[in-house]
Amino acid sequence: MQRELGTVDRADRFYQDQVRDRLNARMREFIGAQEMFFLSTADRNGECDSSFRAGPAGFLRVLDDKTLMYPEYRGNGVMASLGNIRENPHVGMLLIDFARDRVGLHVNGRAQVVSDEAARCLHPDLPVDPVPGRRARVWVRVEVLEAYIHCSKHIPRLVKAPLREDPGRTRTPPDGERAWGTDDVRRKGGDYFGAAAEARAERERTAAYRAMSLPPQAPLPDRHVWRREAERALARAWQRARPGRRDADGPGDEDGGFRGWFG
Repeated sequence: MQRELGTVDRADRFYQDQVRDRLNARMREFIGAQEMFFLSTADRNGECDSSFRAGPAGFLRVLDDKTLMYPEYRGNGVMASLGNIRENPHVGMLLIDFARDRVGLHVNGRAQVVSDEAARCLHPDLPVDPVPGRRARVWVRVEVLEAYIHCSKHIPRLVKAPLREDPGRTRTPPDGERAWGTDDVRRKGGDYFGAAAEARAERERTAAYRAMSLPPQAPLPDRHVWRREAERALARAWQRARPGRRDADGPGDEDGGFRGWFG
């Protein structure tokens, strides 16, 4: 691509001037001040995942000029990043200072997952965070292979804003902003993108097809046909549940006549 787009000379200068195989003093200082970073991983087949990590300043710890370590907190249970690291240790990390200097740092390296107990045996000075949601489940140790600048020219300046008052909030998170480790769906963002609603609708649609013995690609019948088929399915279920009853075709009124399940 460099040859195709005519950037070989520029790229060579960047490699020579900016790409390092270890963290210099300014890089280590920069990392220690950050409260978040972006993490890229891939599985053994090269299928990629990009994620976000955050914590109090210093949560991404510089152990020496070739080694970083960060805690993995309690998350959604998917373990996408950790699972990828187990299959493919190569990771890419991007740290950006949006507030003060508007500059970024890339760190590419080789990672391994370390239990909390093993990490503390190797590094007894690792902190124990008082906030339950920020207590490490495991740690990720990263051997630095490349470190280089992400230039500031396209980075927006962002300023921390005060937390908006929320009348529905019953408890303030420990740091006044973030509900670390919460299982409260609303505080985690709820169904912001509507994915859960779509999945629920798809499950209901699949159940309707199955109830009417329709192939998945067939168009659903109108609501009157669907209601009739649903009535038949429920009536059959009632008969199986109450064998031998004269009124076993469903719940009825005083004269035993079945009035239907939907009205």
